[in-house]
Amino acid sequence: MRGRGPRTVDDALLRVEDLHTHIGVRGGVVKAVNGVSFTIRRGETVGLVGESGSGKTMTLMSIMGLLPVSAARIVKGAIWFDGRDLLRENEAAMRKVRGARIALIMQDALTALNPVLTIGDQVSEPLRYHPGGYQRRFQDRVLEVLDSVRIPNPAARLNHYPHQFSGGMRQRVLAAMALGPAPDLILADEPTTALDVTIQAQFLTLIRRLQKETNTSALWVTHDLGVVAQTCDRVNVMYAGRIVESGDVRRILRDPKHPYTLALMESVPKLGEKRDRLYQIAGQPPNLLNLPPGCAFYDRCPLRMDVCREQFPPATPLEDGGSVHCWAVSDGRPTAAPAAEAGR
Repeated sequence: MRGRGPRTVDDALLRVEDLHTHIGVRGGVVKAVNGVSFTIRRGETVGLVGESGSGKTMTLMSIMGLLPVSAARIVKGAIWFDGRDLLRENEAAMRKVRGARIALIMQDALTALNPVLTIGDQVSEPLRYHPGGYQRRFQDRVLEVLDSVRIPNPAARLNHYPHQFSGGMRQRVLAAMALGPAPDLILADEPTTALDVTIQAQFLTLIRRLQKETNTSALWVTHDLGVVAQTCDRVNVMYAGRIVESGDVRRILRDPKHPYTLALMESVPKLGEKRDRLYQIAGQPPNLLNLPPGCAFYDRCPLRMDVCREQFPPATPLEDGGSVHCWAVSDGRPTAAPAAEAGR
């Protein structure tokens, strides 16, 4: 999937522009997504990486239009999908987009699947609602998509229930449901979290192969940099509702610029390297009800300066086409050595 040639903005299938999603709670307003912008090109896989609570899933739900209407709302921004601003579409129009053109793979298959419906009923449901070109060979398509995700003997498994499948098989069923109507974009919300390492690797290889065969784009939401390394072409690193660094996956893994990105890299154990203690990022994420005016990573950053507390840094362009929001980088200060030493 990697090694593609340079692309232009015109290749963008999805373009999120200055997205702000707020959640009203008893104590005030949580700025869950606070000015997020990124693009996904056709046939490309983009990662959205960060700690729990950084705003990854809320970004995904904002794109799908699945926010809880009683509490959450998009207050600013635009979400362009294939030339259409999804934020201007009504619910009836969004129902035709969800599943047919943008599909979602949830995190926990056991809770995402209905325990009282058969696998055949659940895989066929998106096709019943979005038949597309499969209306005449409806049953064949169900078997075809189950076979494509490596469900053994799919004809015999149609009448089975989710509890009769292993965890990895249930996750493949979710993938089959998403891939059935042949969407243009897949949104994957940490779909490998509940899988062991071996099954996770098989699932990632399977999704990458299916993407390549169908030229499907994907937004991969995860906190696992190992998953990012295996699946993504470009990465957006998210912290406290904002993207703090973006760029080519190889460059970010090799040469991270933002102190938070570097801290995430330091948190991953390295093969052959001995440490007395595993690295952990000092401090706690900020309270999203009371975000500081400057950089939200200020209290945990080994490179912090006075300006970091007062003003959020502008984007500094990087050679790979990405950018980083960090006053230390724009000021020309090195980021690698001080942050790495802080955790050793």
